[in-house]
Amino acid sequence: MFLQRIGNKGIRLGTLFDRAAARHPGNFVVLDHDLDLAPHLGRRATLTELAELIADLASRLWSVDVRPGDHVVVHKSDGFDISLLACAVARIGAVPVLLSPKLDGATVAELLRRVGRPYLVTDQAKLEDSLPAEVLTLSRRVLLASGDFEGATPLESLAGAQRVGAVSMPADHPTLITHTSGTTGTPKLAVHTGTSFQARYRPQATVVGAAVRQSEPIAVHVSFVHSRMFTAMPIAILQGHPLIVLRDDDPETVGALFSQVPPGFIEAHPNTFLRWEVLAEDPRRPLANVKYFSSTFDAIHPRTVNRLLQASARKGRRFAQAYGQSEVGPIAARTYSLKDGADFNGRCVGVPFPGMTGVRVVSRDGNPPSQENPGWIEVRSDGRIITYHGEHARWEKQVNDGWWRMGDVGYRTKYGCLHLLDREVDEIPGVKSTLEIEDKLFTRVPELIEVIIIPGPDGTPVPVVSTRDDKPLDPVAWQAAVTGLPPLGEPVQWRLEDLPQTATTKIKRLELARLLGAQEATGAPSDS
Repeated sequence: MFLQRIGNKGIRLGTLFDRAAARHPGNFVVLDHDLDLAPHLGRRATLTELAELIADLASRLWSVDVRPGDHVVVHKSDGFDISLLACAVARIGAVPVLLSPKLDGATVAELLRRVGRPYLVTDQAKLEDSLPAEVLTLSRRVLLASGDFEGATPLESLAGAQRVGAVSMPADHPTLITHTSGTTGTPKLAVHTGTSFQARYRPQATVVGAAVRQSEPIAVHVSFVHSRMFTAMPIAILQGHPLIVLRDDDPETVGALFSQVPPGFIEAHPNTFLRWEVLAEDPRRPLANVKYFSSTFDAIHPRTVNRLLQASARKGRRFAQAYGQSEVGPIAARTYSLKDGADFNGRCVGVPFPGMTGVRVVSRDGNPPSQENPGWIEVRSDGRIITYHGEHARWEKQVNDGWWRMGDVGYRTKYGCLHLLDREVDEIPGVKSTLEIEDKLFTRVPELIEVIIIPGPDGTPVPVVSTRDDKPLDPVAWQAAVTGLPPLGEPVQWRLEDLPQTATTKIKRLELARLLGAQEATGAPSDS
């Protein structure tokens, strides 16, 4: 779209920290963990120190013959150095391929095959605990972020490598490969360019710049391999905000850190915000300084929005919800305030960014899309990926006359607001919107920390629920909560940690339905 194209020189990940440090030399990053690649930096590092680390890592990679255009897969134990490694790889013109630490070894091996003998950066823990031995032969060379392993080269052993300058690549050249959530099978490898990332940066940077003062910290709890990290991170450091990077979303840990360094803006996944509801009652008031909460891509529940807004003491505080996808970035957005309450229509996901993104809803049956007859949601954005690596035919199937099919169903109101009802693959016959039912149950049953409506073996909608501290669900409260909702099966209670999740903590609904079916077939208890 035209406002995304004006002056778009690409995101330039390789020199991101250099440019940010030049603009804001006194700025810093606060971490809740030590970096495997640079434990000496501790939990607080300046942009200058991180720029130096990235340049050093890039030189070490160059010393083992990583060159422009090469693919470097990063699959290591969780930490912010995953994102820093991506910058280091990009700095020498190579293409980082980021694989979540949560992926199982067989999936990692399959994706290594798809990339085609890349370099692999991993660690001793991954090689000993989860990766199959074949990754050593599927990789051109294996490098270690920490530890030792026969047949692999520790990056530490390459210290002192001759420094090399940054390599400038065309803005439309692949700059990063991330993977999709894998909720419907083996993840796809999404290829981003410098241009596409800069196009995503524009609308989000505009919002942040208007929302909070430059001196206010921005806190980010986003998967280090997710495309969202590579717009959230540049926005913070290029605008001059101190950046708080979280690996752990444990409320106690987060509450302590936010009490010491109060953020003015928080970006996190919806399930993270759900877990942080308890911080609204924390006597330290760790969320009191937050002006904007921001969540992207997955559904956010009205109850969570309202509780977090109540925890802030800032005048004009808002919760911003963006609708989008890893393949295209944010497409539409809206904000909520306290006056919206805890029972607003969470299916309204907002309007497109003027001059930057577009949305249309296409009929599935020849009749105009409406609330009663939802259609396919299709979008336009220059932030769209250019292909699925090794699977271009799958990418082409989602492009319809320049529009990208999201795989969601919904409708637009006469005022242009987009309403998301369901993922197409998650639709249950006879149920208008599983997401809408889940929103209502969250609001009506305060002890819920997760509820997923999936089809049972006979097609009946079955609520799978998790409660805070795994307390038994109150049957009386539950019966009151489902009054007025479509007929549902009896609730099945699972521990939250037992639910299959993606790298962004989104529940894998299809896999959960399969597990539930297998459980019922064997008669195994859900809380075992």
